[in-house]
Amino acid sequence: MRPISARPARHPATRLAVAAAVLAPLALAGCSSDGSGGDGKAGSAKAADKPATVAVTPSGSGVKAGQPIKVTAQGGKLTSVQVTDGDGGAVTGKLSANDTVWTSDRKAGAGASYRITAATRTEGGTAGSTNAAFTTAEAEKKNLVTWWPGKNTTVGIGQPISIVFDYPVGAESRAEVEKALKVTTSNNTVGSWGWLKHYDGKDRIDWRPEEYWKPGTQVTVDAPLNGIATSKERMFARDYATKFTIGAQEVVKVDLDRKKLVLERNGSPVRTIPVSGGTPGGDKRSWGGTTVLISKEGTINMNSETVGLGDAYNKMVDYSMRLTWSGMYVHAAPWNAAYFGRANKSSGCIGMSTAEASSFYKDIKVGTPFETSGKDHKGIPVQGNGFSNWNETWEQWQKRSALS
Repeated sequence: MRPISARPARHPATRLAVAAAVLAPLALAGCSSDGSGGDGKAGSAKAADKPATVAVTPSGSGVKAGQPIKVTAQGGKLTSVQVTDGDGGAVTGKLSANDTVWTSDRKAGAGASYRITAATRTEGGTAGSTNAAFTTAEAEKKNLVTWWPGKNTTVGIGQPISIVFDYPVGAESRAEVEKALKVTTSNNTVGSWGWLKHYDGKDRIDWRPEEYWKPGTQVTVDAPLNGIATSKERMFARDYATKFTIGAQEVVKVDLDRKKLVLERNGSPVRTIPVSGGTPGGDKRSWGGTTVLISKEGTINMNSETVGLGDAYNKMVDYSMRLTWSGMYVHAAPWNAAYFGRANKSSGCIGMSTAEASSFYKDIKVGTPFETSGKDHKGIPVQGNGFSNWNETWEQWQKRSALS
């Protein structure tokens, strides 16, 4: 089952499906001047002061994507540079110290078109203007992403931003990819990206705050990845973006020793549910530490053979709430009713009555942290097995950044 992914955003570099016609050759001299008439020496000197020439790279039609756009003036300086994509969106950039070279902040995207207008002035004061355009070819081999949380959702205070890549991101590309990812929050939340392996072995990058999110935080994520190569063969061919909101201050605490689950809101218990956790002493123990509710999956088939437990069970399970990719859930477990609040007798999940599971399922939000404690659990899930980010200290997490 493929998790919900944010729909690609219409970013300037991704909305370029309609190629613009090339306006003119890309190395053109400006044709405007502020010279004056007359036959004297001053007029002759002015006439000799030709406008600067301008070259734009890349140039042409269907050129290879993945290189910065450069505008270079010879015989003068650039006084302004405007670059727009096929839909008129602005492409930002920076001028060199001597004002002769403008370089875009991002690389030219795949399947894109760009228009350039550059104004120049010579040392003698002659002004010039150049117009140019180029188009890029589509990427032959693309790298795509899946990410969490979903667009325009409200999530719990433990929800990280998580991006899984369909194909590997080479070590030489990770810093560039990470620099392109922008997280903006309504309250200047401090956080960091960290690289890890997803449970299926794919490359993944997560962003988590230093501490749990503050309730009500508005979060915007921009991922202008189009044109960035992830290997010698593959590159991103679109941009992505999403927005989400952080919900109430809620934490679920599971005590395996006392066989109970407690929902805390704003630091105070608001609900206690008798549960039965994983059977002590072997592979059927529950995971400990902090996990985050990944998804609410309703009624699903649970088969023990898919998680390496032989033929222990194969049944339809109601109100299933996933905590790890390896198969730890919170769910209704009426067959274990005799053990709720008394003994841990499950195959690793946290079971409760159908009535309790029904109302808990309705109220709990994806992204809510579950903090599981007890003397007999099977350890902390490895990074990538769900959202185990909170089991590392802030200092440990920061070291996962390619920019650290």
